[in-house]
Amino acid sequence: MSDALSWPAATPTQRQAPADANPYLGGPFAPVQAERHDTQLPVSGQLPSELNGLYVRIGPNPMKPQKSERYHWFSGDGMVHGVRLQGGQASWYRNAYIGSKSVRAAQGLPPLPGDTRGVFDTVNTNVYAHAGRIWASVEAGPAPVQLDGQLQSVRHGLFDSPASVPFSAHPHLDPVTGDLHAICYDAVQHRHLQYVRVNASGQVDRTVPIPVRHGPMVHDCAITRTQVVVMDLPVTFSWWRLLRRLFPYQWHERHGARVGLLPRNGNAQDIRWFEVDPCYVFHPCNAYDLPDGGVVMDVCVHRFMFDASRTGPEADTQPRLERWTMPAGGQRVLRQVLHTAEQEFPRLDERRVGQPYRFAYTVGFEVNHLGGQRLYKHDLADVPMAATVQRDGATPSLHSVPTEVHAFGPQRKPGEFVFVPRPGGTAEEDGWLVGLVANVETDRGELHVLDARQVSAPAVAIVQLPARVPMGFHGNWVDAKAVSGLA
Repeated sequence: MSDALSWPAATPTQRQAPADANPYLGGPFAPVQAERHDTQLPVSGQLPSELNGLYVRIGPNPMKPQKSERYHWFSGDGMVHGVRLQGGQASWYRNAYIGSKSVRAAQGLPPLPGDTRGVFDTVNTNVYAHAGRIWASVEAGPAPVQLDGQLQSVRHGLFDSPASVPFSAHPHLDPVTGDLHAICYDAVQHRHLQYVRVNASGQVDRTVPIPVRHGPMVHDCAITRTQVVVMDLPVTFSWWRLLRRLFPYQWHERHGARVGLLPRNGNAQDIRWFEVDPCYVFHPCNAYDLPDGGVVMDVCVHRFMFDASRTGPEADTQPRLERWTMPAGGQRVLRQVLHTAEQEFPRLDERRVGQPYRFAYTVGFEVNHLGGQRLYKHDLADVPMAATVQRDGATPSLHSVPTEVHAFGPQRKPGEFVFVPRPGGTAEEDGWLVGLVANVETDRGELHVLDARQVSAPAVAIVQLPARVPMGFHGNWVDAKAVSGLA
């Protein structure tokens, strides 16, 4: 099917801030008070014995009480949560604050060693393994924080590199080379971004400055085998908000919106820029090269972001899954809507990063305290080439892809799910989907393990956690063989 499509309601010219209390301080978002370590967690179903590692997720958890009207979800102290799986058992759950200066001082501890880099050092957005260790990171300037196998903060540092450049919450690992690629920015440097490459041993071995205007908030990027995809979209730094001690990024439609293709070994002058109608993307799923020199990228697209709201993403941004094509001979992004449900946190089998792939996994996204959201498995095998269904890219076309759905039930609110491949398997869906779920009825967290080949089936296993795990940001699977010190 290929029809002209717009969002269900036209973007209003004057949006109103919500009148209710800050949704990001209550319900399943509410911070927890204590760090804890619990062992031998109860499990319903059967955990696959092949899962030997740590599921770890990070998010904001303010240590001190916050003023509701000033607290922004993205600004809370970082807290990491981990569930250790081995031998078909859930051997422990831990949560721990990330050791910023203010957190360490409140705990009566000295500052962590290493250079924090940047005007703030709160790290709360992503956590992953690289160069044999676990790292937590954030955008806008600060250095990552190294964690040990029990999730305690060890040091600040740009991995093992002496370089002093900003880093990102979303580096992307090239499964072929082992390098991390990221588009980074510093909150106080408004005129350029940085492309940063970190090699497999943890050394920064390439940086490229990219000129921009207005200080755009660049949350994520994507890579292909030959290109790095740069998103320069209309959420930019706001001095007005900063002076009022508010989260300093705001919707700025006049900034324009564009997507750039930077050759991996090129410089800023080599970027090909493509216009796109104003919108915002936090997270791409994947991107890959086309034979003719174009690039395809699959993204979750919000119609706006941080306009009236001062506390976090608005409830009516209507994020949907789209395919963006940057054609070899064009100057405008060609857009295809693949699924119209509100959804976010797209993931894939990351052995396919930067290459053609078939399956994308997302979860329902709603800014409320209710359960009932679903997980979606999208089959992208037969999406037609964008050039065959549209010409100018201004009006997205609709091509509804086959989608399998997992329903968690009305009392559960899922976060991001990550694909974990079966050891020794090579097929793209041969593995499990693992993620944390908030049970709004019991006010406790759960770790769900789904069979990626049968997403609509009941969970293979559910680990019952001893406390609430606040709705957070990003999680990853850390294989026991990938890091040292994982007890």
